[in-house]
Amino acid sequence: MLAALGIRDVVLIKALDLALAPGLTVLTGETGAGKSIVLDALGLALGGKAEAGQVRQGASQAAVTAQFDLPAGHLAFTYLAEKGFELDPEDGLVLRRTVAADGRSRAFVNDQAASIGVLRDLGALLLEVHGQHDTVGLLDERTHRALLDAYGATAAVAKACAEAWSELRRARDRAAELEGAAAAAAAETEAFTARLAELDRLDPAVGEEAELAETRAVLGAAEKTLADVAGAREQLGGDELVSRLAGAHRSLVRAQERARQAGVGAEHPALQRVVLAAEATDRALVEAAEALAAVDAAVEAFDFEPDQLERAEERLFALRAAARKYRVTV
Repeated sequence: MLAALGIRDVVLIKALDLALAPGLTVLTGETGAGKSIVLDALGLALGGKAEAGQVRQGASQAAVTAQFDLPAGHLAFTYLAEKGFELDPEDGLVLRRTVAADGRSRAFVNDQAASIGVLRDLGALLLEVHGQHDTVGLLDERTHRALLDAYGATAAVAKACAEAWSELRRARDRAAELEGAAAAAAAETEAFTARLAELDRLDPAVGEEAELAETRAVLGAAEKTLADVAGAREQLGGDELVSRLAGAHRSLVRAQERARQAGVGAEHPALQRVVLAAEATDRALVEAAEALAAVDAAVEAFDFEPDQLERAEERLFALRAAARKYRVTV
């Protein structure tokens, strides 16, 4: 029970020490006598809202002390023990609250610093404050279940139901979490499967990029290169050159035969010149034929399919695009 209430510098009260005896105690007085100030002061000691206006004018702070006589097994002592307070039930329970002129407040439990929340929790365990409008609460549907449970003494059943409901919610949340993880894994599997199928279709080969790049370079230059090679064949005169050299060689061979038939000796300087000329044209004929054959071979080497360059570029670009996508080399 509340045994004593001490008030210092609260609103209009400079100092008040109120001792309460067991049984019914009635606080009476005319309107404005200060009854509500006493109740507000008690509310401060029990964790109520603190404001600078609660400090008496001219005072540096207000202070309220509430002393309770409780049995050793009271829930308040159990609560305080759980919060780490060291208390002896035989000393009783003293709640103290101070409010500075600037509105800042401090709380104490048996002279041990405490939070306002602790005072508020203790107030719920120690006192019930009822007003003239409390009956309105009976019309609040939110209170009906608790009242019914209290009347039917079903606290244990209600607690078990609440725990079962909490467990069900946790199970549902866990199921939703697992379903989300399964969906994410399925989506990831689908994505990896699609990527693997893409790489299987692409089927890159070792060294293919270099080969394609070289082919692309050659094909890109093929048109101009082929024009240059064809120009070289034209400059050589083509088959006409070989034909002229062959005709010149035959004429020189006939000249040798006629000179011999005319009795010109092999040592004659003129005949020797003809022989040398014939040998030179023979060599030139062979070289010209080889040159033309080499040029023709070069032309044939540049004889590519019309869309070969396009196909090489598409393949090369596809390989490089995949490499960029997966951040690796081809």
